[in-house]
Amino acid sequence: MGNGAKALIQTLVNAGVDICFSNPGTSEMHFVAALDGSAMRGVLCLFEGVATGAADGYARIKGKPAATLLHLGSGLGNGLANLHNARKARTPMINIVGDHATYHTKYDAQLQSDIETVARNVSTWVRTCPATSQLAADTVEALRVAMGPPAQIATLILPADVSWGEGATPLELPPLPAPEPASRETIEKIASILDDKKKKCAILLGGRVLTERGLLAASRISEKTGAKLFCEVFPARFERGAGLPHVERIAYLAEMASVQLSGYDALIVVDTKDPVSFFAYPGKKSYLVPDGCTPHHLVTPSQDAVRSLELLCESVGASHVAPRLQKAERPGLPTGDLTASKVCQAIGALLPDRAIICDEAQTSGLKLPVYTAGAPRHDVLTLTGGAIGQSLPLAVGAAIAGGDRPVLALVGDGSAMYTIQALWTMARENLDVTTVIFNNRSYAILNIELQRTGADKPGPEAKAQLDLSSPPLDFVAIAQGMGVPARRATTAEEFNDALARAFREPGPHLIEAVVPSEYQGLKLKALPHVLNALDAIPSGMAKAIKKKIAP
Repeated sequence: MGNGAKALIQTLVNAGVDICFSNPGTSEMHFVAALDGSAMRGVLCLFEGVATGAADGYARIKGKPAATLLHLGSGLGNGLANLHNARKARTPMINIVGDHATYHTKYDAQLQSDIETVARNVSTWVRTCPATSQLAADTVEALRVAMGPPAQIATLILPADVSWGEGATPLELPPLPAPEPASRETIEKIASILDDKKKKCAILLGGRVLTERGLLAASRISEKTGAKLFCEVFPARFERGAGLPHVERIAYLAEMASVQLSGYDALIVVDTKDPVSFFAYPGKKSYLVPDGCTPHHLVTPSQDAVRSLELLCESVGASHVAPRLQKAERPGLPTGDLTASKVCQAIGALLPDRAIICDEAQTSGLKLPVYTAGAPRHDVLTLTGGAIGQSLPLAVGAAIAGGDRPVLALVGDGSAMYTIQALWTMARENLDVTTVIFNNRSYAILNIELQRTGADKPGPEAKAQLDLSSPPLDFVAIAQGMGVPARRATTAEEFNDALARAFREPGPHLIEAVVPSEYQGLKLKALPHVLNALDAIPSGMAKAIKKKIAP
């Protein structure tokens, strides 16, 4: 028997949770000390949002939870944005949040806060452990909830005296139930809809079915029934590239998403939600399933989504149908002045096999899907909850989980500054992460939204809130100050050379790609008018415009 912290760590390790992304304080010192001699790997992060984002990236690639160690309510609060993204991704995670000793809380010390209320925003399960003797059992319960099914976030609050108290015994996690597939009735009902020649059907894929098994089953169904394949706008993990079925992502801009979904009678939704607009806009729809189109859900989050899709494949008689696979093809290297599109082109030309892309490129990444469609097989992790500042932390966790797999983090300049501390952890852990920062010196996505929301014509004060040019951010200096080799690229040739070198050499690298905004001047002013016209022109023309803007 030992103290509570040692029992907690050993119980986590017994269940296979052997990494902890941490930003500790005084209340967590016994947990920190207990790392010595344990099988738990501690990874120090200089900001709590890096720790929570890294745990998310780790779980998405590894398929099992990581732990975070956070300091009191304020530390948990600092990590909330990336916990929000993790919740939307349905990521398994266990947060260990230190608290004051149970007898100390009555004094309302300076860092005292209501941790449980903060945690409930992002956690399915929240518990403050009352006694050392209860800690291992509470840890087992947290593990059970986090691992699911369905996978969820659990937050265990650890008072300091519970952590240092003696007499705790580690426990084993009992076997968890395997998820069941969808009912035969549900599968047969959806199969009959897909088989109905009078219905034009689309299949919207998300969550757990965007890996190889699910994609192959979906492609066979599509080839047999003629149903169009889509995937959710921000998937948690999306396997793509040569040798896998190509699936079209739903557009971020609601007007374009409506164009993609128009004309269908039935939408088969697999492990995701019905598509909705990211925000509300005056005079525009929030719910994007077209009028006259009926959504049908194959699975619940607690069911086996991949097996259910394979059973649906059998039910429509498509098990032996050849899937349509993406051919291996790459674009040539770009030349001339550097643009965001040329950055995406260079990535498609040079992306190494088995890479992991953490994509938070926003407007700068619009051409990334088309340029990387035929690149060697890779994973894409996206901004599932829309809270920016995710890509760099996500890359930390993905690199540790992926082992020898190269990681590419794509991020805008504004987003990068939210969690720039992740660069230090990349250097400290010597992670093979190439970071590309699209420096267009603005919150470019918000310039678009300012036009789309119908707000008053922006004046100088309004425009200043979205401008990052004064003073200009020097990401090369910032990266080098955190121990990451960095280069700035202003031409396509400079970027090609920097990216090839970063992929070739192990360890972290950063490339600051100085590019103009994809939408500015007349193009920015025209965009809302083009989007507003999409529902008033013939479908074929609208789809062609959508493909031109966001292929």
